[in-house]
Amino acid sequence: MPEGNEIHRWAARHEAAFQGKVVRVDGPQGRFTDSDVIDGRKLVRVHAVGKHLGYDFGKDRILHVHLGLQGDFTEGSGPLPDVKGALRLRMWNATAIKKPVVPGESKRHAWYSEDDGTGHLDPEQIAWVELRGPMDCSLYTQEKWDQLLKRLGPDPLNGDSPDRMIAKVVKSRKSIAELLMDQTLFAGVGNIFRAELLFRARLSPFHPGRDVSEETLRSIWKDAEGLMPAAMIDRRIVTTKPEDRPHSEGQALKEEAHYVYRRSGLPCFICGTVVKKMEVAGRNLFWCPTCQAE
Repeated sequence: MPEGNEIHRWAARHEAAFQGKVVRVDGPQGRFTDSDVIDGRKLVRVHAVGKHLGYDFGKDRILHVHLGLQGDFTEGSGPLPDVKGALRLRMWNATAIKKPVVPGESKRHAWYSEDDGTGHLDPEQIAWVELRGPMDCSLYTQEKWDQLLKRLGPDPLNGDSPDRMIAKVVKSRKSIAELLMDQTLFAGVGNIFRAELLFRARLSPFHPGRDVSEETLRSIWKDAEGLMPAAMIDRRIVTTKPEDRPHSEGQALKEEAHYVYRRSGLPCFICGTVVKKMEVAGRNLFWCPTCQAE
């Protein structure tokens, strides 16, 4: 599932492409039936909060998108392509699609670790966007959007204070690994950042929230505020420090990008202990039992 860095990246790209412009919208698949409500309206802005996108077309006209596990966008320049596959929604600018195709790729983006951000159009060159496979694609009223925001916790990518999160975590008996996946506490943090933030803090994922110091929680939050914007640039989440990688020069190789995420059975870069894996909060958790000893 895309994490907050990718959601904020889509928001920034689509806002640069369509903000202040008249946007055409349709639902070729037939599962998005409210396109007529926003079709032909100007896009005011694109909101990104946690793992949620909100395309604001004016009062009570907010297109809500949650990509879930399978959702993704395709972007392109020039004329609209033929409808293919389970295409849930298209957005385009009628003026922009009449312009020549910009050299470069118009593609469905690769799995985050395979996609280094190269070959994509500049945001201002995007003429159309296609959406496939989202968990949700529906119109929200302002009231419904505000209710969503109230349920979500602070977002490290929105400059939010961690105070609300800390006040709840320090009272919880749940493990910090469970709590980090709770979107009412850490909006936008997903499975990759959960594993990597805990490792970088040298914190056992099994510590109850109430046993984690406020100082440690603030340190984790500050770490997220640095790592997540960096991952917006090219969609690739890199959490290892150059000095900790087997190849300390140049860009991190795919197998060196993370300390523990998806490295079960492999030696820890720091201590050599075999990285472990188990399911926690419905997702696989990865950790080093030595560096993150209980």
